[in-house]
Amino acid sequence: MRFSLFILIIGLLFFGCTTLDQNVQQPPNIIYILADDLGYGELGAYGQEKIKTPNLDLLAAQGMRFTQHYTGAPVCAPSRYMFLTGTHAGHAYIRGNYELGQFEDENEGGQMPIPETTPTLAKMLKNAGYQTAMVGKWGLGMNGTTGSPLLQGFDYYYGYLDQKQAHNYYPTHLWENDEPALLNNDYFLVHTPIEKGSDQQAFDQFKGVDYSPDRMLGKALHFLDSTSSNKPFFLYYPSPIPHVSLQIPDSLLNQYKDQFDEKEYYGTQGYTAHQTPRAAYAAMITHLDSEVGKIWEAVKARGQEDNTLILFSSDNGPTFAGGVDAEYFNSAAGLRGLKMDVYEGGIRIPFIAYWKGKIQPGSVSDLVSGHWDMYNTFAELSGQSQDSPDGISVLPELLGEEGQQQHEYIYFEYPEKRGQIALRIGDWKGVKVDMKTKKEVRWELYNLKEDPKEQNNLAIHFPEIIEKIDSFQQTAHRQAHIREWEFVNPKFKR
Repeated sequence: MRFSLFILIIGLLFFGCTTLDQNVQQPPNIIYILADDLGYGELGAYGQEKIKTPNLDLLAAQGMRFTQHYTGAPVCAPSRYMFLTGTHAGHAYIRGNYELGQFEDENEGGQMPIPETTPTLAKMLKNAGYQTAMVGKWGLGMNGTTGSPLLQGFDYYYGYLDQKQAHNYYPTHLWENDEPALLNNDYFLVHTPIEKGSDQQAFDQFKGVDYSPDRMLGKALHFLDSTSSNKPFFLYYPSPIPHVSLQIPDSLLNQYKDQFDEKEYYGTQGYTAHQTPRAAYAAMITHLDSEVGKIWEAVKARGQEDNTLILFSSDNGPTFAGGVDAEYFNSAAGLRGLKMDVYEGGIRIPFIAYWKGKIQPGSVSDLVSGHWDMYNTFAELSGQSQDSPDGISVLPELLGEEGQQQHEYIYFEYPEKRGQIALRIGDWKGVKVDMKTKKEVRWELYNLKEDPKEQNNLAIHFPEIIEKIDSFQQTAHRQAHIREWEFVNPKFKR
């Protein structure tokens, strides 16, 4: 009798402890998938009609689709820096693609590295107990520099460190935790044009055995399988797709065979030549879509869908080079500009958020937001301090709660392509271009609500709006740390 009573008491104590543990809410897992040069109009959920993206369309249908989400910059490296640090372009340490080294393997040098002491959202999440991984294209410093992902908050990484190497989907190697990870591919220079009318062999020289996106997806799925269920995880998956070169395995290209009117591309605008460039580009985006589907399925298979926030976006607008036909695919959804422009086509990007049971299916948000907001959003999710002065948390918007903070303004500054800035207040957007080549540049002014394609310059009619934009711009800009990037208020002759 006494023994039975003892067993009963032990059982009750165990049951009580188990119930208590289950009531402790663990912060959610976070998966952030970043496409490369994917335009605002290149997903079915955003109006694309020629390219198939069933998984992302379903993710949007079962989650939230943002219509006014922005990159921090219209090119790769600075936009990635601003995402990781929660800074806008007027305060960011990295503001352009500052290339180091060359394309050859032996001269691989990467881009300007992030200083080691830089606060990043990966460091913040790691301090909050997250298991962290970066799989994909980095572009913020090589191994052996302060820019290594291992020094920026990631427990593990695999992929491209140098953006120039990422121009080739069949490289000789990738990088894994600061060590080269060899692939079964021979070296070739992707920026090698071929003669018009070349035969099949000339095009086939840009093919290999190991397709880097497949290797990276495998590492991402392995990370998901190997994480501890007792700790939340953060997976940052910056895919190189659909950034040129146009390279896709034939087995994946066949789904678009004979679907488009094609004109052979011979590499005259850089990157690899391709016989069916439109089909190749569409197939690459569809392949990216399938990667999203496989990551989503892996989360479901682990029984973690209810506690995993999946986010998808792009680093900037669609490209103009390498045989890509942005006009044919309506890649910018009719918006003005492309990659390297601070007009809407270069900086407005798709943003999809999915969290089963938390985000209202089929919801659409017009909240003005951007890359720099992810830092504070992830901080609120993980119970950390929202330290980014340039960002807001969009968590209330995601959860359909009241009290969502609004940006007073958002700011863009891009030192390349002759120097450009832009600033948005509400529906008003001011733009200046060619600031490095023209002595005096006046603001252009657009009302994005009435004129989202930025066709009607209203600057002469609203001097009070221009004055307000100019005042905010002076507040937003901080001197760049290198001469090449200081064009707004230079202290030297250009």
